[in-house]
Amino acid sequence: MREFIVEADGGSRGNPGPAGYGAVVRDAATGETLTEAAEYLGTATNNVAEYRGLLAGLRAAYALDPGARVHVRMDSKLVVEQMSGRWKIKHPDMKPLAMEARSVYPPDQVTYEWIPRERNKQADRLANEAMDAGAKGGQWSPSLSRADLATTSEAVPAAARAGADHTAETAPAAPAGADRTAETAPADEPPPSAPTAGRPAEPVSESVAGGGAAGAAPESAVFAGSGAAEGVPGSAVAAGGRTAGEAPETPMAAGSRSAEAASGSATGGSPTAGPQAVPAAAADAAEQRPVTDGGRRPVSGGQAHPSAPSAPGWSAAPDLGAPATLVLLRHGETPLTPQKRFSGSGGTDPALSAAGREQAHRVADALARRGTIQAIVASPLARTRETAGIVAARLNLDVTIEDGLRETDFGAWEGLTFGEVRERHPDDLNAWLADPEAHPTGGGESFAETSVRLAATRDKLVAAYRGRTVLLVTHVTPIKTLIRLALGAPPESLFRMELSAASLSAVAYYADGNASVRLFNDTSHLRP
Repeated sequence: MREFIVEADGGSRGNPGPAGYGAVVRDAATGETLTEAAEYLGTATNNVAEYRGLLAGLRAAYALDPGARVHVRMDSKLVVEQMSGRWKIKHPDMKPLAMEARSVYPPDQVTYEWIPRERNKQADRLANEAMDAGAKGGQWSPSLSRADLATTSEAVPAAARAGADHTAETAPAAPAGADRTAETAPADEPPPSAPTAGRPAEPVSESVAGGGAAGAAPESAVFAGSGAAEGVPGSAVAAGGRTAGEAPETPMAAGSRSAEAASGSATGGSPTAGPQAVPAAAADAAEQRPVTDGGRRPVSGGQAHPSAPSAPGWSAAPDLGAPATLVLLRHGETPLTPQKRFSGSGGTDPALSAAGREQAHRVADALARRGTIQAIVASPLARTRETAGIVAARLNLDVTIEDGLRETDFGAWEGLTFGEVRERHPDDLNAWLADPEAHPTGGGESFAETSVRLAATRDKLVAAYRGRTVLLVTHVTPIKTLIRLALGAPPESLFRMELSAASLSAVAYYADGNASVRLFNDTSHLRP
């Protein structure tokens, strides 16, 4: 099995302040640098930047070899201890980032080690290069790197690192002139008697999850006055989990998940396995800023603003500009939809039925009345391209195809009903229902893999359409995954989401990385 070393770092000039991260993937045997990553994050805290660096490093390693063993080395004791499971993660800014990081590789393939900052120079340098680029109004690119790609690392030999999952008892203070400020070590750390990273802690405050981003007016960019989601249980919806792509709408027994041939998950919030999803920080003060970040990065600082309005989730923070707003349209019905059959990206690729085409025309008319859509991006499958084409003709826009928006591949289950799969492949189905890493019979795509793909696609689209409102014509699994990532709720919440054919949902992504879910499963345009 191939082995990688991931070295990651992040920093903030102000904490919160202008922030960036750097990550390096090395060959564990030779120490050779295989790839680098860095990004300017806008305003964020040290800890957010460090977690973002970790996530970027893991994703870069996964792109090289999904089956590799990965040894992560960071000078953030907080991140190392939390990801190793020895310290609890209580701060809401950190939870969705940690959850997303854990979803990249299976836990048994990743180990963590604390190292002194002087042994993490390349990642630190990349983080500073990203912040320097941001200060000039740009973003980091490999051409900006001053790191020596030919230099081998100071990593210990792979054999000595096997199973290494420990940290030093103490960590040195930041060297003079270090280009970042104090690391946050809030209530997530152990009692004061436990070792800390040797740097002063920044004050933090809990923030509410959900709500709009700072400085934005509610529903300012999309669908003012839109109807409430229909058939959606009141529990939070979540990151990292899974949902069947196109499977039965009928309620399942506890512990099961519907196969979403028509609308997604079990209707009416039927009992399912796992704990009931609860909105994060639901009891926090309404004046505080939202913290969930759509799986990208949380709101920097998360501090309350005394002058903020009383509406939950909104604050009087500085205007961050217009968000990138992703309006999520599930395609219209196909012949398989009313039959509640698995219909992913590996099956017959059905076109819309007559009913599905009528639904597409209705949603096109609704979007034309709202007048907010500036671009259209669609999955490459026939049903989404046809739906997008009908809408595009009504709005006089072109359609861009994005492969990352395709539905999950359900392997040998394509075209079958949930009952038929239960009868033919009971063991595979049970494993699939219980584990997001499990694959359908005959291969296909796990929901953990779908989550990684959608997170990367989201980041790409948010960067491309910053300040604009874009319609994404896609499928059940991609839409539910984007919603769950935006809310940072547990995987079980995906079992409780109803997503109807030709329904509309929307998420706004702000410059500081915050995400605001604006709409979910709106079908008001389909009613007579």
